[in-house]
Amino acid sequence: MNTQQKNKALFLDRDGVVNVDHGYVYQSDKFEFIDGVFSTCKAFYDAGYKIIIVTNQSGIGRGYYTEADFLALTDWMKDQFSAHSIEVTDVYFCPHHPKKAHPEYLKECSCRKPAPGMLLQGIQEHNIDSACSIMVGDKLSDMQAAKKAGITTRILVRSGQSFDESAKQEADLIIDSISSLPALLNT
Repeated sequence: MNTQQKNKALFLDRDGVVNVDHGYVYQSDKFEFIDGVFSTCKAFYDAGYKIIIVTNQSGIGRGYYTEADFLALTDWMKDQFSAHSIEVTDVYFCPHHPKKAHPEYLKECSCRKPAPGMLLQGIQEHNIDSACSIMVGDKLSDMQAAKKAGITTRILVRSGQSFDESAKQEADLIIDSISSLPALLNT
């Protein structure tokens, strides 16, 4: 195998894309997977994509839950993917907030979307070709972070979040359900 060959990735926002966004979810009994997320991720995983989740988690910075709570939920979530024969390559999270957080998390950072830090870290650590990769999010900040990270395919999914024209303009495609994503593999 050519060691220079880069991987392709399906980058996913978490809340609103992987799970229903009930607001600051950190317990498995409150974590409700979006219909179609497993079948979609399985199709991309089987097509050779790395599955990488990038999520702003200001609930940590705000003191609503701890990093340990988040990591425990993340392990549980990854186990659910494993049960569907999908390996989640990595999960990156940003606990910071520029205005509403406890002092140790109160800062402007390079990881909180719309900054591209989490995506760039994933690209570097997993040898990802951003031009062959996809970002799926439900907010303008997801699309902006992906654009800054050089991810050429940016997909906005309707999750109940409202987004304005600027979000639509940053997206290459707007879909009503993550279930419609595997059709892209055939194009």
